[in-house]
Amino acid sequence: MNQSIFGKQFTICTWGESHGPALGVVINGCPAGLSLDLSDIQKYLDRRKPGQSRYTTARKESDEAEILSGVFEGRTTGTPISIMVRNLDQRSRDYSNIMDTYRPGHADYTYDMKYGFRDYRGGGRSSGRETIGRVAAGAVAAKFLASLGIQITTYTKSIGPVSISKMDFSEIEKNALYMPDSEAAEKAAAYLEKCIAQQDSAGGVVECRITGVPAGLGEPVFGKLDAAFAAALMSIGSVKAVEVGDGCAVSAACGSSNNDPFISDGKTIQKATNHSGGILGGISDGDDIILRAHIKPTPSISQVQKTVHSDLTPADLVIQGRHDPVIVPRAVVVVESMAALVIADAVLCNMGAQLENVLSFYNTKP
Repeated sequence: MNQSIFGKQFTICTWGESHGPALGVVINGCPAGLSLDLSDIQKYLDRRKPGQSRYTTARKESDEAEILSGVFEGRTTGTPISIMVRNLDQRSRDYSNIMDTYRPGHADYTYDMKYGFRDYRGGGRSSGRETIGRVAAGAVAAKFLASLGIQITTYTKSIGPVSISKMDFSEIEKNALYMPDSEAAEKAAAYLEKCIAQQDSAGGVVECRITGVPAGLGEPVFGKLDAAFAAALMSIGSVKAVEVGDGCAVSAACGSSNNDPFISDGKTIQKATNHSGGILGGISDGDDIILRAHIKPTPSISQVQKTVHSDLTPADLVIQGRHDPVIVPRAVVVVESMAALVIADAVLCNMGAQLENVLSFYNTKP
């Protein structure tokens, strides 16, 4: 039963619940010697923590990380890295009215069916706070990838009916919605105000671009790189669809327009276009990897909803507590973190794919 473990070589095991004492992650497989301190991790956690704008839950959590093991004198030791974040602002009383009631759009019913009972305080492991461990681990993976020249840029592509129409990466950190388009951010904010006024919520799309990925990462058949991304992103609770490259648009395309012609400058092989999203045959092709995660509307809304109690009697439910009217902005760094974990794992798994790599490594060791 490894439902909380992800990865093959660079592995993580997340733990903790929304209203428990703390949450965290144990990372195995991170190479020794990587420069790492709390600030590397905290800047990622700060991007997902609550209470940062009108469009996130009002729950006040500092989400301050503690490194418990695996780092000595500012460098990773090669042993398991354990990171913890304490919960400080739980209000379990907000959930007392749903102890025996199934919230529409949540995992209450399915957890009951699987385990026979559930932690109803904020959803327990099904809460969005579970992603703290993923983000902390993603920060470590991203630091590792940066040492290889691999960079990840993630942003909000759309919220509700509002999509970006231009790409200015400098704008991403300037607005609360993490959109690379200031005009789209203003329109999306206006749309969210309408949702809030109607006691409703919104969904959207997060897009992720990974640059500097070498060709050759990923496994044929069942270990395809795009399959790994799909599994990683779909494991995020609010994600309902994942696209790579042109994504769903390929079903309406022709081969002549969807294929990416190969070109060469005499030194390297490149593609003239990137409909593939940087992956061919499940293996990275050296181009930018482009991913999109479709996020559902926050299921916790203040409108009266029809449901049933666990004793099968009908009920009208009004969800109490502090909830995000839109999950998308806080999901941006979660998507980025899971993408970083996939690439970090693929890099390490690829080390033994060619004999000459193994020979080169061991023949040059002192």
